Amino acid sequence: MKQQQGIVYGGVDTHLDVHVAAVVDGTGRLLGTKSFPTSPLGLRRLERWLSGHGQVAGVGVEGTGTYGLGLQRVLQAAGHDVVEVNRPNRQLRRSKGKSDTVDAEAAARAVLAGHATSTPKSRDGIVECLRVLRLADRSMREQMTRLHGQLDHLTITAPEAIRVDMTGLSALRRARKAAACRPSDSIGDVASATKTAMRTLARQWLGLREERARLREQIEQLTAQSNPALLEMPGVGPDTSAALLIAGGDNPARLRSSAAFAALAGVSPIEASSGKKSGHRINRGGDRTANAALHRIVLVRMSRRHQPTMDYIARRTAEGLSKRDIIRCLKRYVAREVYHALTHPEPTADISALRPRRNTLGIPMRTVAEHFQRPINAIARLERGQVRDAELAARYHAWLDAQGAA
Repeated sequence: MKQQQGIVYGGVDTHLDVHVAAVVDGTGRLLGTKSFPTSPLGLRRLERWLSGHGQVAGVGVEGTGTYGLGLQRVLQAAGHDVVEVNRPNRQLRRSKGKSDTVDAEAAARAVLAGHATSTPKSRDGIVECLRVLRLADRSMREQMTRLHGQLDHLTITAPEAIRVDMTGLSALRRARKAAACRPSDSIGDVASATKTAMRTLARQWLGLREERARLREQIEQLTAQSNPALLEMPGVGPDTSAALLIAGGDNPARLRSSAAFAALAGVSPIEASSGKKSGHRINRGGDRTANAALHRIVLVRMSRRHQPTMDYIARRTAEGLSKRDIIRCLKRYVAREVYHALTHPEPTADISALRPRRNTLGIPMRTVAEHFQRPINAIARLERGQVRDAELAARYHAWLDAQGAA
């Protein structure tokens, strides 16, 4: 079929200081390559240079999550369709060599051929806020773990009086006690130096703990604001919800199907057949953080005896599947639920109305706990909104309706 005149396709190989762009026409003919600085002016010049060759049907950009993010925003603001492009395969690099212009041309040809179709994350909303806050949270957790280990070591090697005083305490109590140490003025005294070191490390640990508590409160608020339906799924907490939201991005509509999300999270089985042998193997690719989040959901549902999960385990066990294989299947099913929650968020049950309705009917909390066979503190936390359980909230509302009618 004859290509429409004036239609061009762009490709960009991104770097820290310089981006290299290439343009090809509808027949695959290379129209030009050029380098641009990554300054705001350079990015705008790159966009104008691409548009100067004709009507841009699409631009393939490498590294949209890192060096190419600024360029992606400029191109999308100008109305261009941006496609995420992976680096060229090794076979192509062995045959054509490796250079920035070759990679840029390969990106443009990938868009032209339809090999690159992934829409990049927009990174301009609540989910991007979650990503950067979670990055800081992970960093603080690692620092706290390192400081805790150093305090452990100092406790073991400390002089006898200090070691006895600090042994057997929880991490928080030991940190508070070490932070209150009063070393003497003697510089050459081992006990004084040990107290100084422990006080320094403990105050750092306590400061990080306080900062992390505030940070996690923000993360919990943002997850509830972004997609409360996801947070109310059985086995999903704020941290798990944040990981799954980050995997989907601020524009989850870019995910074409639940199978695409499963592949993104690395829970889709990959065919491994050869000759007379037919089978599948584990997908070891994808977003491993999202994969771990799905794994946690399955484990929590199993530990809490989630009835649909237990029924599925019983059925597949009877079919001869191992526990490991059943968990892999369950992760794929959970990925389907998560995909639906990400792309079709539904209204959530009004948890704030539970306590006023119960008080109006004069029903003690103990009666509610006995009816649903849950601890009293679990019902109290549900009413206060500290935990989210859509299934229990819906059953609670229905039970209150029945009690009111009676």
